[in-house]
Amino acid sequence: MTAADPALTAEVLIEALPYIRRFRGSTLVVKLGGNAMVEPRLAQTFADDIVLLQAVGIRVVVVHGGGPQIGELMARLGKEPEFREGLRVTDAETLDIARMVLLGKINSDIVASINVHGPLAVGLSGADAGLIVAGARDPELGFVGDVVSVNPHIVERLLAEDLIPVVSTIGTDPTGQAYNINADTAAGAIAGALEAEKVVYLTDVAGLLRDLDDPSSLIGRTTVTELEALVEAGALEGGMLPKIRACLDALGGGARSAHLLDGRVPHVLLLELFTDAGIGTMIEPEVQP
Repeated sequence: MTAADPALTAEVLIEALPYIRRFRGSTLVVKLGGNAMVEPRLAQTFADDIVLLQAVGIRVVVVHGGGPQIGELMARLGKEPEFREGLRVTDAETLDIARMVLLGKINSDIVASINVHGPLAVGLSGADAGLIVAGARDPELGFVGDVVSVNPHIVERLLAEDLIPVVSTIGTDPTGQAYNINADTAAGAIAGALEAEKVVYLTDVAGLLRDLDDPSSLIGRTTVTELEALVEAGALEGGMLPKIRACLDALGGGARSAHLLDGRVPHVLLLELFTDAGIGTMIEPEVQP
């Protein structure tokens, strides 16, 4: 490994300075997923970036799911998953497995990786302090939930103490029944409730592509109106649609911008927030001057 060019390092810092000033004190919600969550090197890089953002005064909230990890534990326990229209049927046993994975493994691992740098991160679920009130999506899916409402009070209190909330997406209904909630949807709802400056989705693609097979078709910047038109025309399909809908919900709920980034790129959060060129796709309510 060669030593960094001091002049180049200084240029990078100078380029970042106006963005640090602009976003200091603002709230950033990051949905962690894909390789950035399961590949050890990327997971630690993500944790380093989160701590740096917090150190320069940005209020960071991390939201995560864990669908693949839930599937892996089910297989190890000999439980055959059942899917309907792409959604995992979640009976009581599957819900227990999801809670073990999300709360007992993934959440604690993310918290531990951040806290290598100091006592900064606090793990919680959507069930804590009524953060996410959920309702059943479809009785045939069992305990698969939708977000009914978000009470961000517990998150706001943690942010006020300069802590980093790490949220797993288990919500509860008014009776206390737990539901597993799509993490993209939950992140968008939390970002809207917090009126976040940005909500960022880390994915395994470069951003929003007009053609999934053509990396050059990346949409670097778009608006809610343009994106809704693309969805309505059927120009955007596949696994990106839930993230797109979550972005639109977040912006409709009060977030100021949404971003789709390639979590396989080291330090992608810093590249998007603190450089002139940016990276990935940025979605805004309307064109900014």
